[in-house]
Amino acid sequence: MTQTPKTIAIIGSGLVGSLLAIYLRKLGHTITVFDRRPDIRNVKFSGRSINLAMSNRGWKALREVGIEDQIKELGIPLDKRAIHVLGQEEYYQKYGKEGEAIWSISRGVLNRKMIELAEKEGVEFRFNEKVWDVNLSEGKIYTGETEKGAWEEYTYDIVFGCDGAFSRVRHKMQRRSRFDYSQDFIDVGYKELTIPAKADGSHKLEKNSFHIWPRGKFMFIAMPNLDGSFTCTLFLPFEGKESFESINTKEKAEEFFATHFPTAADKIENLAEDFFTNPTSALVTMKCFPWTYWDKVALVGDSAHAIVPFYGQGMNAGFEDIFELNRIIARYGDDWEKIFEEYQKDRKPNADAIAELSYRNFMEMSSKTADPKFLLQKKIEKAFADKYPEKWIPSYSRVTFSDQPYVDALAIGDAQEEIMKQVMQLPNIADIWDSKEVEDTILRLL
Repeated sequence: MTQTPKTIAIIGSGLVGSLLAIYLRKLGHTITVFDRRPDIRNVKFSGRSINLAMSNRGWKALREVGIEDQIKELGIPLDKRAIHVLGQEEYYQKYGKEGEAIWSISRGVLNRKMIELAEKEGVEFRFNEKVWDVNLSEGKIYTGETEKGAWEEYTYDIVFGCDGAFSRVRHKMQRRSRFDYSQDFIDVGYKELTIPAKADGSHKLEKNSFHIWPRGKFMFIAMPNLDGSFTCTLFLPFEGKESFESINTKEKAEEFFATHFPTAADKIENLAEDFFTNPTSALVTMKCFPWTYWDKVALVGDSAHAIVPFYGQGMNAGFEDIFELNRIIARYGDDWEKIFEEYQKDRKPNADAIAELSYRNFMEMSSKTADPKFLLQKKIEKAFADKYPEKWIPSYSRVTFSDQPYVDALAIGDAQEEIMKQVMQLPNIADIWDSKEVEDTILRLL
């Protein structure tokens, strides 16, 4: 179906806002993107990023508008986890089948490229222009330097809120009757650190791995960049015995890393200095409904469903929002009220499912990846999946390497977990894990 060209405002020039602008511009609409921040292409990175893990859903959305190959040039494929357990040699867990990998991409590098590609399509970006208010029913937005100063008024046919977990557009929608909203901060924060490249530009750790140092209630991760460096993230409770609160001197920071992450401590650049220079950031799950208002306003990405980063699906879920919105547009043409109604009905259950999966994956990454029983269970699942690929796809593969709805991935994953609980109770399971008895038990329970 063709669409009548509209004037559309997108609030937020991040990854989701930039990709949405490209999609809508290709449909013939006039697009203006507003952002309260300066142009990221002129800004030094702030030290509060977690590298992105682009996977199947993200690539699918980029492929649809012909930019997948250009973005792949910015990333490094990671086909496995490298697990660093205290006092042991590092070992590896393959993510999926041969050829399946997540891609490590710097958030800042990707965002710069996405803005550049959107501008080439004819999208106008207005940086340093903060949106203070939105008239939902009339499609009007109001920008200005300060909340109490003079405001500029703009009128659009449609307004999209892509302005993140603390969205100004959603804030306005929250004031309406029967708008459901919740936010849940976990008691773990995060801080970015850096492992620089070797003198010859190569990586100090294995390049094609997602590196994890699991330590129970906290963990450290490292993801590679093209320049030979690694973007590292420490996830640690805010308060308690081992926490950001308790590490209050440079000496304590160095001692903490030497004790818990000895294989990383000597590789991190400016460890003690960056620990106190780089901000400690919070992690929030945010849910709301409805996501739309009439045929005028819609939320996309984190502004509708912010999640914790432990499944690497925040950006992928936001990109999938756009892919699915585009599919619905093709079905309903100019009926934007029907488009928005279908969009939120389709995406809300999936957003709730990936929020739950992401929260659970923190427990898996921080604790279970170092648990021999968990590793044995994963080994049994992999052996069975290799033999019966049509009967068993691991949860991680459903989420990361397929475009099956998140809600199905959650439900099927829960059913598989119930089966594996019974399998792990079999006598001498560590000795018989690859036997016909185990195989037959899984087939019977399926």
